[in-house]
Amino acid sequence: MPQKIHPLTLPAIALSLMTVISAVAGLNVALPSIARDLGATQTQLTWIVDAYTVVFAGLLLISGALSDRFGRKNGLVFGLLIYIIVSSYGLFVNSVGNLIALRAVMGIGAAFIMPSTLSVITTSFPPEDRSRAVGVWVGVAGGGAFIGLFGSAFLMRYYSWHSFFALNVVLALLGLIGALAVVPNSADETGRKLDVTGGLISIALVGGLVYGIIDGAEFGWSSLQSVLGFSVALIALPTFILVELKRQAPLLDPRLFTNRGFTMGSLSIMLQFFGQFGFIFVGLQFLQFVYGFTPWQAVLKLLLVPFIVLPMSRVAGVLSKRIPQKYLGSLGLTILGCGMYVFSTMSLTFSYAHFWGGLALFGFGMALASTPATTAITNSLPAEKQGVASAVNDVSRELGSALGIALVGAILNSAYRSGMAESVKQLPIKLADQVSHSIAFTSMKAPAGMEVQFESLRQKAFESFQHGTMLSMRMIMIVAFAAALTIFTFAPKKVHEIL
Repeated sequence: MPQKIHPLTLPAIALSLMTVISAVAGLNVALPSIARDLGATQTQLTWIVDAYTVVFAGLLLISGALSDRFGRKNGLVFGLLIYIIVSSYGLFVNSVGNLIALRAVMGIGAAFIMPSTLSVITTSFPPEDRSRAVGVWVGVAGGGAFIGLFGSAFLMRYYSWHSFFALNVVLALLGLIGALAVVPNSADETGRKLDVTGGLISIALVGGLVYGIIDGAEFGWSSLQSVLGFSVALIALPTFILVELKRQAPLLDPRLFTNRGFTMGSLSIMLQFFGQFGFIFVGLQFLQFVYGFTPWQAVLKLLLVPFIVLPMSRVAGVLSKRIPQKYLGSLGLTILGCGMYVFSTMSLTFSYAHFWGGLALFGFGMALASTPATTAITNSLPAEKQGVASAVNDVSRELGSALGIALVGAILNSAYRSGMAESVKQLPIKLADQVSHSIAFTSMKAPAGMEVQFESLRQKAFESFQHGTMLSMRMIMIVAFAAALTIFTFAPKKVHEIL
């Protein structure tokens, strides 16, 4: 039953959500510095980002159910505590393996924080305030990624890339104080048995799929690693459906997807974040490696996005009461796809008009598509299952993010290595391996006697990276247009059909 809400509850929830979202995106700005400092390959950079999102997405359903059972505020506090502890260690991490492991553990904390934030809103806020609060939540979830990027890049002006974790610690501490002080607690008191089996299968499904994509680009799509990953996912998907259909209290009832609003909302959210984080992953590397911008200069180029996404998400919240997802959501995805086309045509010389034109389309598209999709998901389940509804919403976001990063990273990695294949044949083995696995070599000093050849290698690397970026942006464009067509065709025609 909705209760009187403290005026600082929504800011506290938004700050906790910001902690999670900033960590999804914030490390992207540090990837070139990490590649130079730790010698990370392009595949390892993908895992540094995706270790977090894979664990995050894989655990969201079970963590949402646990928060439903033991208290949404308790789940929020638990996740924030993990964040504080693990991020503190990140201030000192000095190897690629440890960094990947640390990011994976941070994903556990994130999996408890994110569903708790939205389920607190949907179970505790009165109906007349709920749409406004969801609009704020969507705005932070969409624009918060870029705000996290700004914070990380600003710190990197004065400190090393480790300072990214200092931002995580500070945000999590502030979120924890707010959660303890003003966030109300609520829980599902039906006493239903937790579906642990379903939770474990969902982890295998997400992890296997992303593992197959990332390692397929590194070792070949017919390699043991890739085949193993895809096989696990292929077995896990029907197993999850069969197990859930037989449960009295399933973690995620597959029958929910017979609700068109719920299904189209989930699909839309997943593919929006597929595009958003795929773009961030490649775009920030392109700005730094190819155009030579510092982390701070690169992030400043993205400044336009939060100024569009945050206010437009509020506007979209109002519009979604009158215009169904069928029209508003499909329009947003179409605009997003147009933005991706603009990004795919970037040259090796930076143009503010070109880049910001793409960003404007990207931001408007995200804002218009996100709120009606989120509303469709959360309004499809009763109040006592809002933790699961929130988790499905969040799984869609994080699965989309993980797949976007994985697929974009795979396309970029394959195109770059293919483009450099001829150029590295005459190089010493160690140098050839370094050049073919990462564009980070372009910041190195040319070996003695190889100055002319090395400059030619740099130019070829920039061209290969540009080609990979073009292919990956075109892929996101096609996905966005296909999603828009699907939602326009199958989403409910009237607003009340998704409420």
